[in-house]
Amino acid sequence: MVASSTVPSVADIFAPESLLKKTKAQAQTREQQVAAAAEKKAATQKKRELIAKRTEAYDAEYRKAEREQIDLARKARAEGNYYVPDEPKLAFVIRIRGINNIAPKPRKVLQLLRLLQINNGVFVRLTKATQEMLQIVEPYVTYGVPNLKAVRDLIYKRGYGKVNKQRTALSDNAIIENALGKYSIISIEDLIHEIATVGPNFKQANNFLWPFKLSSPRGGWRERKFKHFIEGGDAGKRDEHINSLIKQML
Repeated sequence: MVASSTVPSVADIFAPESLLKKTKAQAQTREQQVAAAAEKKAATQKKRELIAKRTEAYDAEYRKAEREQIDLARKARAEGNYYVPDEPKLAFVIRIRGINNIAPKPRKVLQLLRLLQINNGVFVRLTKATQEMLQIVEPYVTYGVPNLKAVRDLIYKRGYGKVNKQRTALSDNAIIENALGKYSIISIEDLIHEIATVGPNFKQANNFLWPFKLSSPRGGWRERKFKHFIEGGDAGKRDEHINSLIKQML
């Protein structure tokens, strides 16, 4: 192999100046492209490591919270008391009734909740105001407190984001980062954590999520669908029983 040399060849000496400049520019461009590719690869690897580290931290946080609930319940039983968990902060609401004969007020509330079609579902932060809204639309919806598995399954299996006002599949973490990166939400696990824990940027994360389009439950609705859940129907509040319904509708 001939050793490389910085000494110009005869062809170089007699080559037009414009060609030499072009060759030099092309070499510089290639160097810049190689450097940019290496930089991008390093940044991607760093981001993957950050996402993995966060995911591990979330899993540890979830396990710790679950253990604390179990320990508190055991302690209460040992002392002969009942354990009363904290008031839930999150609800999942599913529309079960169509548009016929809806009064203006509940119609407006359904619009505010983004429940425009039957079998649409949304997450709702539970406050005094939203609980009052849910009471207004109770005959048209069913709702309860989703557990972590339900939140995860909904987002992974039926999750779509709002990108330029379009319904977009969450097929890549980059889609989430582009929309919510300024809130430090850069992956689907960040999004799940923000929703499940009702974090400080819940509003932005929830607004990014397109209303879930669910299937009719396997086995169908109850025979008296529009009666209240506690009366043998499907409407209204069903607390933790929302989780089994979500599973049937995914």
